[in-house]
Amino acid sequence: MLVKLGLCQLELVQGDITKQQADAIVNAANGELAGGGGVDGAIHKAAGPGILQETARLFPAGCPTGSAVVTSAGQLSARWIFHAVGPVWQGGRNGEPEQLASACRSCLFHAKELGCSSIAFPALSTGAFGYP
Repeated sequence: MLVKLGLCQLELVQGDITKQQADAIVNAANGELAGGGGVDGAIHKAAGPGILQETARLFPAGCPTGSAVVTSAGQLSARWIFHAVGPVWQGGRNGEPEQLASACRSCLFHAKELGCSSIAFPALSTGAFGYP
């Protein structure tokens, strides 16, 4: 599905995010940036072990919920990986919607700063983080 929003286009795609052609791919990261399962595991596997080393070197304290940090994309065709940390769902009364929006805004901010014309987002905070 393709939707035009002003000068932007939004395309909804179902598939392997590591295969998407985009300047940046958003990783559904955990706060420790330690890799994991789901989208995080798939991106780390496809990008190669250098990404885990890069995040550990550049961001030893990890990344707070509602934020995102940038690394190279390793062996992916993208130029960048934006490691976004969304909230763990706790019923929606602990700021989860605001934290999720903040993580997405952080990715868009990085995309603008880096001159990206395309960005691939997964469904952040779903799966293990339980966001409905």
